[in-house]
Amino acid sequence: MCHFFTIKRKLKKIIKYKNHMNEEMVPGQESKQFEQIAHENFSRWNDALKTGDAKVVAELYFPDNTFLPTLSPDFKTGIDGAEDYFHHFLEKNPVGEIVEEAIQTLADDCYLHSGRYNFKVGPANDRSVVEARFTYCWKKDDKNQWKIMHHHSSIMPR
Repeated sequence: MCHFFTIKRKLKKIIKYKNHMNEEMVPGQESKQFEQIAHENFSRWNDALKTGDAKVVAELYFPDNTFLPTLSPDFKTGIDGAEDYFHHFLEKNPVGEIVEEAIQTLADDCYLHSGRYNFKVGPANDRSVVEARFTYCWKKDDKNQWKIMHHHSSIMPR
């Protein structure tokens, strides 16, 4: 009769963990790698906001993305939908900062990034903070670039 723990030890020797570039990894290393990728992608998105150019921000989204924006009741789709929203949102001079987050790996080329963030908005001499929660689904496109597949952001309930 085979003992469960013996089987588990044998399986650990057989199973090899690989990352999205097919490199061997130790268990748990993948989550650290995706944490770094998520932070880099959020920085890219936040830097795009700082350009004030809605087209630059919208280029970070998949052509068939879905988007539930923070300060709009509309359900946006596609790059045109994202660009339309950001055209108005960028007038507020937003700068985002993550307050709390979780990153969940869905596949070697896709992950979920969710949590809470704050936006400083308004003119330089009269900034206010908008507290919101977020979910991004990032996926690599056919050019191996990270793009936003889905984005949901909503003001924190009071």
